[in-house]
Amino acid sequence: MQRVNFGRIAVGWVLMSLLITSCAYSQSTVTAPMPFFTPSAPATLRVVAIPTQTPFPPIPSSPSPIPTANARWSLWISPEVPGGLKDILRLPEEVEVAEQAEQATLRIDINGGTESGRSIVASTQWIYSLVAPFPTVQDTVTIDELRLAWSGSQDTPAGPQPLLMEASTLASLTALWGSPGENAAKVLPAGDLLTEAWKKPYSWAIIPFEELDARWKVIQVNGVTPLERDFDPESYPLTIDYVLSAPQNLLENAKVALSLESSLLPASNRDPDKLTVLVMTGVTALVRATAGKMETNGITYPARDIGDWLRNADITHISNEVSFWPECPPPDPNTASLVFCSDPKYIGLLDDVSADVIELTGNHLNDWGTDALLYSLDLYQAHHMKVYAGGVNLEAARQPLIVEDHGNRLGFIGCNPAGPPKDWATETDPGAAPCDLDWEATEIGTLRAEGILPIATFQYNESYDVHPGAWQQRDFRKVSEAGAVIVSGSQSHYPQAFEFTSDNLIHYGPGNLFFDQMDPIINGARIPGTRWEFIDRHIIYNGHYISTELLTAMLEDYARPRPMTPEERTALLTYVFEASGW
Repeated sequence: MQRVNFGRIAVGWVLMSLLITSCAYSQSTVTAPMPFFTPSAPATLRVVAIPTQTPFPPIPSSPSPIPTANARWSLWISPEVPGGLKDILRLPEEVEVAEQAEQATLRIDINGGTESGRSIVASTQWIYSLVAPFPTVQDTVTIDELRLAWSGSQDTPAGPQPLLMEASTLASLTALWGSPGENAAKVLPAGDLLTEAWKKPYSWAIIPFEELDARWKVIQVNGVTPLERDFDPESYPLTIDYVLSAPQNLLENAKVALSLESSLLPASNRDPDKLTVLVMTGVTALVRATAGKMETNGITYPARDIGDWLRNADITHISNEVSFWPECPPPDPNTASLVFCSDPKYIGLLDDVSADVIELTGNHLNDWGTDALLYSLDLYQAHHMKVYAGGVNLEAARQPLIVEDHGNRLGFIGCNPAGPPKDWATETDPGAAPCDLDWEATEIGTLRAEGILPIATFQYNESYDVHPGAWQQRDFRKVSEAGAVIVSGSQSHYPQAFEFTSDNLIHYGPGNLFFDQMDPIINGARIPGTRWEFIDRHIIYNGHYISTELLTAMLEDYARPRPMTPEERTALLTYVFEASGW
């Protein structure tokens, strides 16, 4: 597998903090907050002169300039260096920017350390992403296919269109791959790439990781994506190392110690300690045929094929519509009753998939009375699962659930406008939170003001249609426009369309997760599509919602979702994206 060794940029702006004195040095500290990422703190590197018997040993003559006590350092920054890296550089007064590489003592570029007579002082690893507009069906390309598109030997995966990128990305790829073929690349300002790419026919782009936006889809390269928790930059073809270099004789013979404080620079533009993976799902109801299969094949049977999708997330959301109750009768796959309860042992399935957050907007919570819901609330607590949008009374049910993970703060909030009324919480009785969207919009605004990313969910009126109804669109848009970064319709037994309001995502319905609808007959008509399932994998990074990966499954055996085949996945994505108006 070919890897683009794009240099490591632990940019020793550190070197700039040198104050050259006759026999001592001092260190300067610079803070440079980034809007999208902040520097991590690699180890400090020190290059120290070896003491001699005289404080000022002679310095051999050299064609490379060596600063003296009164000299200024000069730095050249290559056009290859991405804007996100340049933005964090705050040069001390002792450092001046050089117009030409030959004029500079210090250089930042890709290949500076390979030149004769120069050494790498520090490096930074910069991660790039191959991206396309969100409603793109293709998921992956090989690096060979990408290189062929770069050379102009074949069309890009999006067709006969250039790859979009900003100027520094073009310079970096040109340094590594050679010049692009005719019309193979198009340079635009970073802020214009997304708008240009969404013009039909869609275009693809290559951007630095820190410029990801939820309206982009990240395309795997050689099956690897930087959105994975276990991402290995060494195996990823779009990892670029940028280096800070200096003349070897400067490092070996300088009269003073050069303190290189890499805390001024990020080790990378992607810090795994700032990344949260949130998985959100649709309807779970452990009843009827699904419960029957669990009794026959084991409690964890429904998760056999897709369990890792849920377990591998940092936060796993389950919308469980049915309360547990010790006196729940054995499941009847053929019952016509819509009064549901689940055996308490079935919570073992939620344990198995590492469920963290349980949504309680479901309209079957009080089917077996309020005691069953109170029992379930205690059971969730005993199994270390947090709940929201339902509770022991109205005040508890409306309380947002704040979850912190890898430095990110998420606020889950939800409601049930569909009823039935006996399902709603009151001032004294447990149940699901009824909807008051004016109140909820205000609460969402408060969460955003506190630096919390709101996640809003609904148990809306059910429909077996990919297109959301007018009232559903109105209500989902209201909470999205109030600031909810993700809005999801947990009621949907049938996958529904998507929409963006600004960069906030609305998914009107992911479909079922664990529920027994195998294209049922409803009102005399068979409903194809209830077997289709979305599992939405959202990526939060450093306080920003940056991406969603759509996982797709097909229900089998009335209980067990499995990953879709490529053909099934293409058909579902095409169908839903077209229904979304894309």
